[in-house]
Amino acid sequence: MEKVKVLIIGSGPAGYTAAIYAARAGFTPVLYTGAQPGGQLTTTNDVENFPGYPDGINGPQMMIDLQKQAERFGTKVNFGLVTAVDFSGYPHKVTVDEKHVIEAEAVIIATGATAKYLGLPSEQKFANHGVSACAVCDGYFYRGMDVAVVGAGDSAAEEATYLAKLCTHVHLIVRRDEMRASKIMQQRVRNTPNITIHWNTETDEILGDDHGVNGVRLRNNKTAEETTLAVKGFFLAIGHKPNTDIFKGVIEMDEAGYIKVQPGSTHTNVEGVFAVGDVADKVYRQAITAAGSGCMGALDAEKFLAAKEAELSHA
Repeated sequence: MEKVKVLIIGSGPAGYTAAIYAARAGFTPVLYTGAQPGGQLTTTNDVENFPGYPDGINGPQMMIDLQKQAERFGTKVNFGLVTAVDFSGYPHKVTVDEKHVIEAEAVIIATGATAKYLGLPSEQKFANHGVSACAVCDGYFYRGMDVAVVGAGDSAAEEATYLAKLCTHVHLIVRRDEMRASKIMQQRVRNTPNITIHWNTETDEILGDDHGVNGVRLRNNKTAEETTLAVKGFFLAIGHKPNTDIFKGVIEMDEAGYIKVQPGSTHTNVEGVFAVGDVADKVYRQAITAAGSGCMGALDAEKFLAAKEAELSHA
């Protein structure tokens, strides 16, 4: 059985930042990348809103840089998927790839969240070429253009009003004859002149060519009438799914599956287990906020381990 001081589950800005801080504190952390090394940013071509990159940076390259920085200070980065956890005792036990068991004194969970998609083949075909799941991340690239947003909740309303400040026109595609968004958010959408709401409407297909998205075909789910909109961007705002399945019944979560942390910290309800990044954040979901919480997680783990050591020395 492998024994480690700090185990980090998941990569991306949160996991790698936690690794950088934990490594510099002398813990020689072990990080397992998960099924998608680098996380969601590996699906993003250009990152322009992360401080320190005046000319922007390619998402996958940014993750390579963060990995190198973590490794420079002594982090052991391993490719593998955590398949089971046992937090019933201390130290904690984690199983990787169903066979390798690790005993860890502190565990930092940075497994992130995955954007929900409609399931159209064209979504994957035009990913990073007109299809996006983050208006704040990618909206700037579509300034002065017509775009579409699919969704009916607060996130969809927020993304539509955000894009309306940058884009010529925003088409909001809503499946039913009403929105789930809060009344104030619905009012903001209706009061924004360059947002058109398409009620009772399904996305039939995202259209495009070698240059990217150039349209979307819609279908009215009451009349079956089809219409085609000329848009350059298609934004999904139908929610995210936190990657927390293996922690169900082990760590306290909210109704959506996000891990609950103590206010102002990264502490979960399990001693010595910390949650950072999008796995515990359903509000901001930005690379910079994930990185910040990764720093918090490593500092919380450091304090926890110091207190544990002091406790054992007085035992």
